[in-house]
Amino acid sequence: MAGRLKGKIAFVTGGASGLGAACAARFLAEGAVVTIADLAIEGTSAGGPGSLHRRHFDVTDEAAWEAALAETVREFGRLDILVNAAGISLDGDDLEHCTPEIWNRTIAVNLDGVFLGCKHGVRTMKAFGGGSIINFASILAKVGDGGSIAYTASKGGVRLLTRSTAVYCNRNRLGIRCNAVCPGYFETPMLTNYFATQPAATKQNLIAAQPSGRLGQPKELAGLLVYLASDESHSCNGADFVVDGGFTAA
Repeated sequence: MAGRLKGKIAFVTGGASGLGAACAARFLAEGAVVTIADLAIEGTSAGGPGSLHRRHFDVTDEAAWEAALAETVREFGRLDILVNAAGISLDGDDLEHCTPEIWNRTIAVNLDGVFLGCKHGVRTMKAFGGGSIINFASILAKVGDGGSIAYTASKGGVRLLTRSTAVYCNRNRLGIRCNAVCPGYFETPMLTNYFATQPAATKQNLIAAQPSGRLGQPKELAGLLVYLASDESHSCNGADFVVDGGFTAA
């Protein structure tokens, strides 16, 4: 059923590639007006109503958040959906080699950026009686991974930030829902770049460890994101949804 997000205004960080791009494309197909905000985008471009808009954007810059969401309201009249999908995973993130620079940059993008999104998303949405915020955590927010210390810490923080945001909105009767998705291993540029720095067998070993025998495809997460963004998920709030092909079920 197409048109599940018809007329809704969405802002998606990290939307230039990977899971964020799949999310933005599906939202657009479902009738939303979508702005993708990403460091990989040069400048700002916009089309007519119902089109995909692009914005160069740094999620760690609070002033940029204030300006971007204010402009969204001026141009489209409201903000209904915010997806905090921007994230990074840096080389050298294991416990003994993670430097303060790697730690701080990872936390800044993956956790501070989501905090700023939630803060200014709530401030913006409450004027319109509600909305949906969707944060990207990870299955590594639920299980330890010795090779990704800063990354796992940041994603664990996103899970609890999501719950705290939902509770805050509930207590203040803001009509805003906040949920998290916890993807497993999807075939994205981030994972491809990781494989490029690892021994040749790393990819095949990871694929062999998947119950499905393959990596996830970004479009397979997009349907859940549409549900969480739509009015269909009115009773979903403060939850985290694992999408990992059963990897963490064993």
